[in-house]
Amino acid sequence: MPVTIRATRLRKSFGPHAVVQDVSFDVPAGETLVLLGPSGCGKTTLLKLLNRLIEPDGGTVEINGRDVREQRPEVLRRGMGYVIQQVGLLPHYTVAENIAVVPRLLGQAPAAIAARTEALLTRLHLPPARYAGQLPAQLSGGQQQRVGLARALAADPPIILLDEPFGALDPITRASIRREFRELEELKTKTVVLVTHDVTEAFELADRIMLLDGGQIQQLGTPRELLFRPANDFVRRFFAAERLALQLRTLTLGDVFQDTTTDASAVSFAANATVHEALETLTAAEASATPFTVAELMAAFGEALQREEAAWKR
Repeated sequence: MPVTIRATRLRKSFGPHAVVQDVSFDVPAGETLVLLGPSGCGKTTLLKLLNRLIEPDGGTVEINGRDVREQRPEVLRRGMGYVIQQVGLLPHYTVAENIAVVPRLLGQAPAAIAARTEALLTRLHLPPARYAGQLPAQLSGGQQQRVGLARALAADPPIILLDEPFGALDPITRASIRREFRELEELKTKTVVLVTHDVTEAFELADRIMLLDGGQIQQLGTPRELLFRPANDFVRRFFAAERLALQLRTLTLGDVFQDTTTDASAVSFAANATVHEALETLTAAEASATPFTVAELMAAFGEALQREEAAWKR
């Protein structure tokens, strides 16, 4: 798979404090990479190095094989969607005008901009007839986040950068927005780099997670690798408090029933559904409508955990 983003030995300090220390990584096209770690670990600084909102003290960033320093920052950023926690909508612009900002800068035709705006609002469950003419102050926090995402997607950039995009929302709205984000067809072909401090959010959204501490990469891998194959004690401790919940969200029905006679495909969800998703379905369904009970699922889950632990110790 071609590499969209390549960072090589990035360094950044603010005064005597080294925030990013010799960080290198690739992001393949179409991947969602989540930057995760405690406050002050360097994840937001690292994100801003990618679009030159902050310039590095050393190292390079390449986008599609081209050093970002070869482009003017404003031109570079027009090719990247960018969403922040505070949303940053222009308060005196309508929803439609906010979404149209970058396409207008790129000189796109008004009719094309209007069609794109209408399509994005529809996909993000903001009916254009109702919301296109409203001002940001008339929207809820969740609605503002959707508009911010629509603005980032408006010019159809191949790369989307998100800095704690759901951090200001209440837990219920946040969970709902995350589900919409994960299922949004528009994002499935994009290369996404997302900053969060929320472990559950990282596991729900990431293809791979980069766990940072002290400006250094502690481990870069899939959620499953970080959970079951921790590279060091920091990684192990970081996930310890939420380990069971993360295991439920990581192991699938295909994992837990691989050595049993239960036909996971017979249930109304696919074999790649997580145990967490299956539990939600089981608690909402009639017992006769499913091929296994909660107790049977949890027994198989326990056996799957033992297999994972045994494999890790080898």
